[in-house]
Amino acid sequence: MAQLKVTLVKSLIGSKKDQIATAQALGLRKIGDCTLQPDNAQTKGKVAKIIHLIEVSEA
Repeated sequence: MAQLKVTLVKSLIGSKKDQIATAQALGLRKIGDCTLQPDNAQTKGKVAKIIHLIEVSEA
């Protein structure tokens, strides 16, 4: 199964509570944190919600 590498590149300060919760659900807490996520519909929905705060690439 394909994987997505998700990296937090902007601060969560000032973001809405649901966006912060989404970032934490992806395992992102500090700038520079990276996680590998499965490439499925749930992950793509989470990524779409906070795309302005993260950087996504295929792993």
